Amino acid sequence: MKINQVEELVGITKKNIRFYEEQGLISPERNKDNGYRDYSLKDVDILNKIKLLRKLEVPIEEIRKLEAGEVSMTDCLDRHISYYTHRQTELDTMKQMCKEIMEAQDTFDDLKADSYLEDMTKLEKGGVRFMDVNKTDIKKTKRGPIIAACVSITFFIAMIIIISWASMTDPETPFGFIAIIILLFVAMIVGTIVALKQRLNEIDGGEIDEARKY
Repeated sequence: MKINQVEELVGITKKNIRFYEEQGLISPERNKDNGYRDYSLKDVDILNKIKLLRKLEVPIEEIRKLEAGEVSMTDCLDRHISYYTHRQTELDTMKQMCKEIMEAQDTFDDLKADSYLEDMTKLEKGGVRFMDVNKTDIKKTKRGPIIAACVSITFFIAMIIIISWASMTDPETPFGFIAIIILLFVAMIVGTIVALKQRLNEIDGGEIDEARKY
């Protein structure tokens, strides 16, 4: 079946389906006639399982281990029960801090943030988390495109330098030809930067965030 049908059956977006495919959680066959992905009922079943586990905040890596049989469902969920219990304690702590700030009846201008931040630092040392740990995943995801873009841009710059040097050592080389080649590499550099910016924007507010919903 086509991805549109899978989207309707499972109730997750095409973007998420492709994301899970990139993560190696599903491997749809390819139609021999047109090369398009041909999803099976097994793929739909796996996606439903992924949707369930993601709603329970089971990480992608752990789902991969479950699928490979490297961990049992009991061990996986038992760890998450412990996580939820610890997380509930953290939430109770944050709720209490919110109440304290409200009871102080401070406005934004009057809020003494330093005092609360000191309390937060002490609580963080005891294991309480106040920041979104998912941001770490986003930073890791950004690293690949940034490195790839830097390598490409470095290569393009090196080619510009080599071509410029070659044109200076060989005065007979047509200036117009050299200029066109250099402009092409400059255009590639600009294109790489634009593509990187778009990719980082997708990671910040689109692809990864969407996938984390399921």
